[in-house]
Amino acid sequence: MKEIKNHLPLPPLTVVIPTLNEEATIGEIVEAVKPYAAEILVVDGHSTDATREIAAAAGARVILDNGRGKGAAVRLALQEAKNDIVVFLDADGSHEVRDLPRLVEPILRGEADLVVGCRMTGGSDELHGDAGKFLRLIGSEIITLIINYRWNVRLTDVQNGFRAIRREVGLKLGLQEDRFAIEEEMVMKCLRRGFRVANVSSHEYKRRVGRSRIRLERDWFSFIWCVLRHLPP
Repeated sequence: MKEIKNHLPLPPLTVVIPTLNEEATIGEIVEAVKPYAAEILVVDGHSTDATREIAAAAGARVILDNGRGKGAAVRLALQEAKNDIVVFLDADGSHEVRDLPRLVEPILRGEADLVVGCRMTGGSDELHGDAGKFLRLIGSEIITLIINYRWNVRLTDVQNGFRAIRREVGLKLGLQEDRFAIEEEMVMKCLRRGFRVANVSSHEYKRRVGRSRIRLERDWFSFIWCVLRHLPP
């Protein structure tokens, strides 16, 4: 086990980084997670730049997904991971890697099966600042509220991609979403099956290069449809 100061010793972890044309940041992210990870798994969505080569050179195991989106990458990662706890984070530098030990602690303490980093209590540079970000924030809060009332829980963030899950739990969920709605689907299916979900505060930074791949005009319909599909008993 790896000893991280002021935290429980970390067991072997698989850290998964889904990618699509992230050559500007992927090398740095792989290096940043090395102190915490026994396995670094980059699941690439058929990048046309040097993402895969840079990730492999930095020490990650690189595999290709089926090109259908982040959800497909998450499902493949759960199948391919070699360790009992799987941590997901984005390749764009938006997640605080130093929070990784805190993220997995509720699982290590036997208090949770899925832990989601919370931007509402940790702060976010992606959900504030203009009308589009404001709409994303409101939409995310509404979805969280619906889930809380449906399962009588008090979660504060269900959509953040920075999360840790017990691999055996993830494989039992029967995840189906191909794009970004995979994150809320994972939470809802955990709650439906009686698994424990927790939040840990973590700051979300603005992605360092380019724009977020979430598009309100395209992805919010899938977020709402995901809730409608998976909310009923």
